[in-house]
Amino acid sequence: MNDHHKVEETKTSPCPAGDDSCSNLTELNLLREKVKQLAALVRTDELTGLFNYRYFSQALSLEMERTRRSGQPTCLIMCDLDHFKSINDVHGHEVGNAVLSHVSNLIRKTTRRLDIPCRYGGEEFVLILPDTTLHQGVRFANRLRLIIENSSVKAGDLVLGIEASFGVDVYSCGDQLTEKEFVDNVDGFLYIAKQEGRNRVCHTCHKKGIRC
Repeated sequence: MNDHHKVEETKTSPCPAGDDSCSNLTELNLLREKVKQLAALVRTDELTGLFNYRYFSQALSLEMERTRRSGQPTCLIMCDLDHFKSINDVHGHEVGNAVLSHVSNLIRKTTRRLDIPCRYGGEEFVLILPDTTLHQGVRFANRLRLIIENSSVKAGDLVLGIEASFGVDVYSCGDQLTEKEFVDNVDGFLYIAKQEGRNRVCHTCHKKGIRC
């Protein structure tokens, strides 16, 4: 009888192997989900839902290392919204935030699953495109530029048109560049795009007067 009682206890004890309805298992799954959510918050920009600057720095380092191992190029694109300060000054930061969210959605819809779109800071975005040549990156940047130009942002009674400038460069196997130098190169091309009239894409070939 005692043995029978022990068998019954075994059958009714909490969390038997394979019991998905176990209360302890449910709590464990909830804890895992919370950890996953916290991890996402650490690497995600709250306003746009894109990756944040901290994650960008880590991801760029990993992708450049992957390029050195595999030989496949890594393309880097910087995007800055034109005249964004005027939008904030005239219409307020709430409208400015709506513009940032709108552009972020366009970027998210345009990129591939392996791409890494990030908010770099303020009205500036940066995109890491693995396994992408300069020609492919420039073509992508121009496509995104046109998508942004041909879209409009609705905020209350306002309908705003927006434009953006782009800098593009590529890191190839054998390049002797640090992460900072790579970013600075792309930022320099973005600056040239701004200086030459905005709403355009500037890159290495452009600087050398070569058609890419």
